[in-house]
Amino acid sequence: MSDSTADKQRTEWRSIAEAGGTDAWVHQELLRQGLIDEGVDTASMGDKERKAYKARREEERRVRKILRKDAWAAYRRAHLVHVGTGVFYHDTADIDRFDIDDPEQRRQQNDLPALATAQDLAQALDLPMPRLRWLVYHREVDTGSHYHFWTVPKRSGGERLISAPKPDLKKAQRWIAEHISERLPIHGAAHGFVAGRSTVTNARLHAGAAVVVKFDLEAFYPTITFPRVKGLFRKAGYGEQVATVLALLCTESPREQVALKGKLYYVAVGPRSLPQGAPTSPSITNAICLRLDARLAGLARAAGWRYSRYADDLTFSWHRRDAAAPVGRLMRMLGRIGSDEGFALHRKKTRVLRSGRRQKVCGLVVNAAGDGQPRARVPRKIVRELRAAIRNRELGREGWDESLAELAGMASYVHMADPKKGRAFLDRIAALQAAGQQSGGEVSS
Repeated sequence: MSDSTADKQRTEWRSIAEAGGTDAWVHQELLRQGLIDEGVDTASMGDKERKAYKARREEERRVRKILRKDAWAAYRRAHLVHVGTGVFYHDTADIDRFDIDDPEQRRQQNDLPALATAQDLAQALDLPMPRLRWLVYHREVDTGSHYHFWTVPKRSGGERLISAPKPDLKKAQRWIAEHISERLPIHGAAHGFVAGRSTVTNARLHAGAAVVVKFDLEAFYPTITFPRVKGLFRKAGYGEQVATVLALLCTESPREQVALKGKLYYVAVGPRSLPQGAPTSPSITNAICLRLDARLAGLARAAGWRYSRYADDLTFSWHRRDAAAPVGRLMRMLGRIGSDEGFALHRKKTRVLRSGRRQKVCGLVVNAAGDGQPRARVPRKIVRELRAAIRNRELGREGWDESLAELAGMASYVHMADPKKGRAFLDRIAALQAAGQQSGGEVSS
């Protein structure tokens, strides 16, 4: 749709509203077309005049019906009207008891855009209202989906559902992430999907610990449902109307594909929640976990632990050598706080790692190094395999099936934890890539 068409659609209803609403606008248009004769005395009319008058009345009724239909169409082009069964929504932006005391000040504190109405949001997203309605409309059974779905194996067994938004929705979610969700306050204990932080910064906090205790939040993304996401946007300073639309854009129901009479349907099998694979989901989870992180950091500080969170992985470490780690009490308190904040621990994934065995956090080894210095390290096995793969390439031998780009990705991972070692690997891979370009192709694996 061209910009001029979108602008025209936005102004159609505005002109009707400025006339005083549908009834006033219809009356105004009928007067303009000469179809309303005000103050006419039909008793003084002759038969011919009365017949002409009745014909005009018939025309008036016909045109009135068309005008009212046009007005409703203009209203629908400028408003969402309805966003699906089971979702409360109204087009009038108003104030209710869930509004915070000073929403404008809250938005200014976090440098968030002022969006008073759904129309403001549609304009910010550069979407005509019918397109926005199409993106947010909730159906329990749908003939299509705004997501691509696939599964990947979990390390602990089973499969993880990945829901990647299609281009139109992805563009809207990226705008929301950039301008809203990534600007919301998060706790310093959060290391996942935060600029300047990584698995390395998360693991490094626990390096050299006497005891490392790892917890996993069960069904993390499905736990963060539509009402919780909507509540986050309300707390950020947005009204009921805009918060509802933002939450619809950022959530989706888990769905099963069902074939019926040769046609494929997407059937909702659970409530709307954050999809794993959407650009908005990581920043929303960090913002929603603000109070959880604050309470767990306070618990850790009071009891002598260190605490960090990477997505749904919670890590505590005990560094005192003169006292036993109170692991049992930590588990009990963590269970209570997690439950209070709407999360459940995956008990089977809880791990207590003492310094006498390998301690890994986010895949990195955090046991004290041979020189006694605490740091996070890539496991030796990965380093040895990467070194061997690079050496085989240099000697022209067959080795791994991975491309040079994939080897460079592994070397970058090593570089995050050990810049000196990682840089040496990256330089060797760069030399192989240069040699491949000179010979007209990539060096054989």
